[in-house]
Amino acid sequence: MSTEELLHVMNSEDHKIAHVVHRALPQIQNVIDRATAILEQRGRIFYFGAGTSGRLGVLDASECPPTFGVDPSLVNGIIAGGDKALRYPIKNAEDSESDRAKDVEARISENDMLIGIASSGKTPYVLGAVKKAEQLGILTAGVSCRENAALSELVDFPIDLNVGKEIIKGSKKIKSWYGTKDEVKYNFYNLMIKLEIVYNNLIINVQASNYKLKERTFSIIQEVTGVEEKTARRYAEETEGDVKVAFLMILLPSDKTHAQHMLHKHNGHFPNVMEWIKEDKR
Repeated sequence: MSTEELLHVMNSEDHKIAHVVHRALPQIQNVIDRATAILEQRGRIFYFGAGTSGRLGVLDASECPPTFGVDPSLVNGIIAGGDKALRYPIKNAEDSESDRAKDVEARISENDMLIGIASSGKTPYVLGAVKKAEQLGILTAGVSCRENAALSELVDFPIDLNVGKEIIKGSKKIKSWYGTKDEVKYNFYNLMIKLEIVYNNLIINVQASNYKLKERTFSIIQEVTGVEEKTARRYAEETEGDVKVAFLMILLPSDKTHAQHMLHKHNGHFPNVMEWIKEDKR
């Protein structure tokens, strides 16, 4: 088979994954809604996985702070074998239910939610974590890439992505990876939108930690308030890159202290403050 033919086969199989994820949208919605409620009540989300599945959970959790400016403890990724397993295979790490049970007990409380990721649906590492979570009264969800998975039978909220046979037999690195990646991506973005960290398609919790992000804060302030770039830069500097406070200083208008007070009064939910401003001006 030529390289061109191989690429067409892989691309054709990839197209099928979108339909698989579409069929699972009701299940994904249930998980996102429950996860949102957990986070709103100051709980946390924990992904548990082994191998590639574990790496995808860690990747999703790792992207939350730099992309959306949330606390690093909000979404967590735990992989069998520890951080070293992100780069190197750790022998027998995924086969231990007891080690994972200990980690659950040490890290997670009944206010949190555990999402197990196992493309095979039967990884002992993940099953052990879920079983321990259930014993402790912790809400659980599971993502697997086959029908009638053992993981789905154990969790409160299963997500079944029946991606079908892999292109290369014996590997879960292609279609299962793609399906799982899409699912955790949906979690990642929808949770942040539901938590109102996104406003009018803009990330308003951006942390201006480098030149690129500082420039982004200027453009976001301009887009929401309509001020000139020079003014946006001045407010961004005065608020140390806190675009929500900058918005309110411009839109109310007010000083920095009053803008911070208004945000605090509405529990940091900027859209709620904007609704209050609109009502107040009517």
